[in-house]
Amino acid sequence: MALFKNIIGLIFLLLMQVSCSSDDNATPSLSAPLALNPSDITQNSFVANWAGVKDAQSYVLDVSSDIDFTSFVEGYQALSVNGIYTVVDNLSPSTSYYYRVRAVNGTAESSNSMVISLTTEIPDGSVLKELTQDFFIGTIVQSNRMTGMHHEVINREFSSITAEYEMKMNIMYPSEGVYDWTASDAIVNYAVENKLNIHGHALVWHNATPNWVENFSGTDAEFETMLEEYVKTVVTRYKGKITSWDVVNEAFNDGSGTYRNSVFYQRMGASFISKCFQWAREADPDVLLFYNDYNMCSDQTKRDAVFTMVDDLISNSVAIDGVGYQMHIAYNWPAKKDIQDATQDILDRNLKVHYAELDIRANPNNDQSTLTDARSLELKAKYKEIAELYTALPTVNKYALTIWGLKDNESWLLDFHGQIDWPLLYNNNFEEKDAYYGVLEGLVK
Repeated sequence: MALFKNIIGLIFLLLMQVSCSSDDNATPSLSAPLALNPSDITQNSFVANWAGVKDAQSYVLDVSSDIDFTSFVEGYQALSVNGIYTVVDNLSPSTSYYYRVRAVNGTAESSNSMVISLTTEIPDGSVLKELTQDFFIGTIVQSNRMTGMHHEVINREFSSITAEYEMKMNIMYPSEGVYDWTASDAIVNYAVENKLNIHGHALVWHNATPNWVENFSGTDAEFETMLEEYVKTVVTRYKGKITSWDVVNEAFNDGSGTYRNSVFYQRMGASFISKCFQWAREADPDVLLFYNDYNMCSDQTKRDAVFTMVDDLISNSVAIDGVGYQMHIAYNWPAKKDIQDATQDILDRNLKVHYAELDIRANPNNDQSTLTDARSLELKAKYKEIAELYTALPTVNKYALTIWGLKDNESWLLDFHGQIDWPLLYNNNFEEKDAYYGVLEGLVK
């Protein structure tokens, strides 16, 4: 019995030694590090920081330009770091980055920390037009708003201008046989003198039709001859100065996608569109010709109708170079994917994309009496989204991104909706808003 007890005791001691030996070499359980806010953010770098973890021998850092970490910044996938901070460099300016960190001891590795986000700084002294070398960044003008601060901001920030309303039929052709070039000549001459691109807007638009055209007393054939003469006269006058035209504007009804019952449709049927494009091309073989319309990112029925018309032009060898999407949108609408999907319809036809008439309502529900900091940042985010989407397009498909106004109190939206809003890049004193910096950030590649 004594021998048996001694044997049992010896086995117990051996087991204890093995157990103690295993505990001494056991892999420690590591908690996830506490990732801290970055420091020393510049245009091209930042310092990633985190709190130390007990028993950690080193740390592993991931840096990505997307929050899901589906791809990694070169050199920063599972980067081993022997401390609680490191410099992350060789980055792009004005770009969002994300980082996370794990603790390591031998073969043991903790779970990921929380994800930290940051945006690198905008290059010093940046202006909008310097960031848009492969497309135009535009704004609108009126003939009496091309001096003083208007002139200063236009020429500092923009590379293209569009007449807000003074190059439409009711202004340039107010009575039969009589053209008035006063405002349009002033705008075109200003563009030429200041080396600005000019986008012509718009040759044919139902809402800018002079009364004498609405009440034209001649035959349908005479109406068509009159319209041809008008289109060719205008395009020829500015040949070599105006590089693009919205030939036809807003020819389709919302919701139904049917043709708008304009005087042009009544007199000529749907063919008025193709004929206007043909006449414009005959007048200027080099000018870019666009069809332009609104709600193109949200009204699928209307968009389908527009592209059925566009496809007919293409199949019949009628010149069309691009499609303009009027981006009269809101800080919370439409969704980014809807804009991408709508834009793809233009890309699929290998046409040029014009994000035209961009303004973003900050107060669509009239729930703001002042532009709050929170809403201002939401407006900034939407402007940045649009600029990023346009910048990412293939170069061959880019034409222009045109902001529909300079400062808030001059926006057409105030009178149209009858309520206060702050939809543009500058406040009433020509001071840059958060929205301006949203565009600036979105333009940086």
